[in-house]
Amino acid sequence: MKQEAYATNFKKLADLEGHVGKELGISKWIDITQEKINTFATLTEDEQWIHINREQSKLYSPYKDTVAHGFMVLSFASRFTYDTYSFGDVVMGVNYGLNRVRFPNATLVDSRLRGRVSLLEYKAIPNGARFILKVEFELEGQEKPACVAEFIGQAYTG
Repeated sequence: MKQEAYATNFKKLADLEGHVGKELGISKWIDITQEKINTFATLTEDEQWIHINREQSKLYSPYKDTVAHGFMVLSFASRFTYDTYSFGDVVMGVNYGLNRVRFPNATLVDSRLRGRVSLLEYKAIPNGARFILKVEFELEGQEKPACVAEFIGQAYTG
């Protein structure tokens, strides 16, 4: 299994169909800082102390520090998919939705996160394709991922 960041580049969207069941790429690591967590908390109006109050978290949280919101972690799905594959003939891509999403591990402040992306399904549609990706949100130095999600993308060739 590869460990370094890489991406798969396709000349045509239709070439993706031959990669069902295969890994497409691994993103670069991103830092999960308290500033990012605070910004997300403000934006979403989810300012629970386990995310923004390090002193209270040290005293009362089982994690002994602040943790990123699960939805903050999940929001990196788009970034990780853009980092792990590309198509030469796609003019537009959209987030079509999500299937199964789980958060098996907490994402502590000051940790590093990356995405490992695999193709689960591919379906041709008029002028494009709809596909399901498995996005595994890996935490540096941890065996259990922060999140595992089935991300549904839709891309158009024009």
